[in-house]
This record gives sequence, structure tokens and C-alpha cells, in this order.
Amino acid sequence: MRLILGSASPRRLDLLAQIAIAPAEVRPADIDETPIKDETPRAYVRRLAVAKAEAITLQTGEVVLCADTTVALGRRIMEKPRDRAEAEKFLTLLSGRRHQVITGVAVRSNDRLIHRAVMTRVAFKRIADIEMKAYLDSNEWQGKAGGYGIQGRAAALIPSINGSYSNVVGLPLAETAAMLSGFGIR
Repeated sequence: MRLILGSASPRRLDLLAQIAIAPAEVRPADIDETPIKDETPRAYVRRLAVAKAEAITLQTGEVVLCADTTVALGRRIMEKPRDRAEAEKFLTLLSGRRHQVITGVAVRSNDRLIHRAVMTRVAFKRIADIEMKAYLDSNEWQGKAGGYGIQGRAAALIPSINGSYSNVVGLPLAETAAMLSGFGIR
């Protein structure tokens, strides 16, 4: 089977490389990622992962892997911040609190689709004003759900996680490997 990664995320490519999986091609899906009113974060990421997988045209022998990650504070979905002010708002809300990072993963061939959502609990320390300014000045918040990436400077803000580290980066590797194995990709 020929693996297609339905994501433009360089982090997902790096994560797959950690488990010795190299997609034959990267084919990102272009879908509307707007949350539906009253949609839970878990339902949201699962819906987006499936929609991305279904949006990609596959040839015989191809399998597509798609994912979507969000940060959730209760039922609140924190997407990628549009600007610095929104990133600061998100980080202020997360400061000193626990939240969830949820990734929806979908794997599809022309005749089969499987999907699941994986959740990791993340604790943030209380962020001092000087730390907030330095993090925002770094621009690492750009393109990251919730306005942070655990694999960068934000690691200093996170005293603990409960669950999959790779899930917080953007792809739960153990679960993804098991799903791909079901399609003959090891």
C-alpha cells in the first residue's frame, strides 16, 4: 500500500519518521475547519480528520492518513490563533490550569475508513508577564492549536502531561501505527 499524508504539517512528517514511516506523497486536504455550534472538541477533531480523509482522491493501492489537533479548555475549542492578541488570550486562559489536547486521526482506502480521537491532559504553570511577552515575541504560537507547541519554548511552561506526548505535538504515534498496520503499512 502507498501511504499518502493528508496534512501539510511538518511536525506530522517528523513524527512519522520517528516510527520509520515515510509517506510516498503529501496531499493536504482543503476543508472548512469552522466548528459547528455546540460541537464538542472530541467530535470536532474526529469530524475534521474524517472530512479531510474523504476529501482526498485516492488511486488503487493508496491509503491516506489525516489528522486534526485542537486544544480544549472544557468544551471550548482553541484553534490556531489568528493573531498575537488571540494567542495571548489563549495562553492567559491556559495559564495555571489543566486542559486537553485532542487529535482526531482518520485512515482511509477506497473501500474502508477507520478513525478515532486521542486525548492527552496537559498542565500549564502560571505564566508570568515576562514569560508571556517572551513567548509571544518568539512567534512560536503561530500555526499552533491553542497558541503553543510543546516541542518548542512552551515546554518550559508545561510541568506535566498525562497521556501521549506525540499527541500534543500533533499525531498520537502508538494509535496511528496500529491504525496503519490494519491497512498493511508497518
